[in-house]
Amino acid sequence: MSGHSKWSKVKRAKGALDVKRGALFSKLAKEITISAKLGGGDPGANARLRSAILSARAQSMPNDNIERAIKRGTGEGAEAQHYDEIVYEGYAPGGVAVIVDAATDNKNRTAAELRRIFSKNNGNLGTSGSVSYMFHKKGRITVPRDAIEEEGLFEVTLEAGAEELTTEEDEYVITTSHDQLYAVAEALKHAGVTTSGQKFTFIPDTTVPVVDEATALQVLRLCESLEDDDDVQNVYSNLDISDQLLAKLPT
Repeated sequence: MSGHSKWSKVKRAKGALDVKRGALFSKLAKEITISAKLGGGDPGANARLRSAILSARAQSMPNDNIERAIKRGTGEGAEAQHYDEIVYEGYAPGGVAVIVDAATDNKNRTAAELRRIFSKNNGNLGTSGSVSYMFHKKGRITVPRDAIEEEGLFEVTLEAGAEELTTEEDEYVITTSHDQLYAVAEALKHAGVTTSGQKFTFIPDTTVPVVDEATALQVLRLCESLEDDDDVQNVYSNLDISDQLLAKLPT
């Protein structure tokens, strides 16, 4: 799975993860609402909701916001709200494949806006299946590096049934099959391992190297514009860019 963390590395380096707190809370709240609607409002019996709440608390989201988001999903009082989860696919400049996870209350609005963003940034919004065959859906769990020694974590993840353990700058990244994410997360919890997040992700089978500075900048601007959209939850790409080129690009 070489290169599967490249896009997250690019986002950290270029500051794209510094989303305005209001926008970040909105995306986290949507995930909580969808999780509660699908599996109920009890995090003890709803693994996806439990994961969403964990992610929200990791970003210091107030408990009142979390409770309101749960009520929107369970349909309590005037808080009820419905979102559709939709995966969009397309191409960025340089033949880079892009997958967009969206949660929307208006499919027509979202499709039109994403098409506009792709077009404005020299990309193309494709049809369902146009690029997803290049990716595999996986589970991704992150653990702070200061929470446990790598050897100890490796033993726990191996026993829990995880597929891979990698080390990034300040965290460990555990990869699971898509149907084992919550089971592995629960095994880590029972083993006393502190996690900082867990979610589904799309990992490319192969990456597309981009060596031209102008093309690389176009790809980054497209992905960042997509992430800035209120209806977009996550953006995945098979972009591969060298550290040397990344350092040349403007922040």
